[in-house]
Amino acid sequence: MDAPSRTALLAPLTGAVLEIGAGDGANLASFGPDVSWCGIEPDRRRRNRLLARADGLGMDVQVDDGFAEHLEAPDASVDAVVSTTVLCTVQDPTAALAEVRRVLVPGGRFVFWEHVAAPAWTPVRVAQELWSWRAPDGCRANRDTLTSIRAAGFADVQVSTFTQPGPLGLAIPFIAGHATT
Repeated sequence: MDAPSRTALLAPLTGAVLEIGAGDGANLASFGPDVSWCGIEPDRRRRNRLLARADGLGMDVQVDDGFAEHLEAPDASVDAVVSTTVLCTVQDPTAALAEVRRVLVPGGRFVFWEHVAAPAWTPVRVAQELWSWRAPDGCRANRDTLTSIRAAGFADVQVSTFTQPGPLGLAIPFIAGHATT
């Protein structure tokens, strides 16, 4: 299956949107005009680049220092939470997903685009295991993120699976979709 575009996932969102691990703001241009965007990013340099990107796009955004496992947003306060290649780096994916559910309004949407573990004993999985042992930014490419999302207690999970080209010609498995509360 072809990879769904990030714009196709993000443009339909409206209302209060919280992006965890917002990085340097690569997703900002994909959001529609009816979004009040707030981001969480623990890296100061990335936050600064994000703010510069938002300014260049003419967007008024809020970006805070923080971690997905401990969101400061009140319960049931956001319409959507976005995570793109973030759940591989959080220390505790179960806690992060519990926080996502906590801050979403009833019927709210968790939108994700994540790389995931390849099947065991395949060349890609062996490479992921080696990568995860020494990866920068704590990336654990060998996580079974889809199982974690499904186990988090969302009412509905819709997912597409696909691969993207990786190093050494490897096809890296990804998931993209949304889960609702």
